[in-house]
Amino acid sequence: MAVYTDVAADDLADFLKSYDVGELLSYKGIAEGVENSNFLLHTSKGAYILTLYEKRVAADDLPYFLGLMAHLCARGVNCPQPQKNRDGAVYASLAGRPAAIINFLEGMWPRRPNAMHCAGVGEALARMHVAGRDFPLVRENNLSVDGWRGLLDLAAPRADTVQPGLRDFLQTELDYLAAHWPSDLPDGVIHADLFPDNVFFLGDKLSGLIDFPFACNDMLAYDVAICLNAWCFEPDLSFNATKARAFLNAYEAVRPLTAAERAAFPLLARGASIRFLLTRLVDFLNVPEGAFVKPKDPVEYVRKLRFHQSVTSMADYGVEAARQPA
Repeated sequence: MAVYTDVAADDLADFLKSYDVGELLSYKGIAEGVENSNFLLHTSKGAYILTLYEKRVAADDLPYFLGLMAHLCARGVNCPQPQKNRDGAVYASLAGRPAAIINFLEGMWPRRPNAMHCAGVGEALARMHVAGRDFPLVRENNLSVDGWRGLLDLAAPRADTVQPGLRDFLQTELDYLAAHWPSDLPDGVIHADLFPDNVFFLGDKLSGLIDFPFACNDMLAYDVAICLNAWCFEPDLSFNATKARAFLNAYEAVRPLTAAERAAFPLLARGASIRFLLTRLVDFLNVPEGAFVKPKDPVEYVRKLRFHQSVTSMADYGVEAARQPA
């Protein structure tokens, strides 16, 4: 979450008249994150989140994102629900951006995730994958292997100013991934951005998943690899096998990985690393003037990518090479 586009109080109050959410009492920008503009609203009927969709989010994709949240919630996956306006629409226009209001989800995201948090998100991710099986809409992942080279083209001229040799490192890795990327693994709805700041807990109990603007259809194990990168490294970027074991075992207790997914997992983890390395690099080099946001460090994912390049099997992630039958 972040604030790229400011919203005038009078404009927001007029916008809210189209919704049955009460009168605006106060609002403030939420500075965390890098993608969309988000505000916490307090109205006479309660608390809500206002999101203005920026940058990579197309208005045509909003029915997928917002419909998915309603679909998952109906199947027992706790996530925010979009509010419909008086015309029955789940989004409209505000400050020149597509905008949606969703209900406020109680909880806090863990600043220092422990193994219990990792187990909670592993189980929740698997339940989301299972619940998404009958979601009728389909959205291609435009930030998968076919889209990475375009991101590198955007960042390449200045990549070496971030870290010497980064351009050639990325080019070599992209060539390898393009030649070896799998295409026949189980697929379905994925969150594609389930970082700690997108998972809320009340104490040690997971209270919900948020922020779905990257959700799409892709390989389920790729989503698992994204989460492994996000949850199972320490602040010094060392890999924590205890957290990884808790995360992967909890996931597989709900949806066991296939033998093919396990064999491909180190490669998927490399792909997940380069995806976030590239988008962070582009964002780091192109922060809009006046944006109330601090871009995330892309070099973090260089370290993670180098770790995954050294992995040969699931055993290196702290779990058995092949899951034993119950």
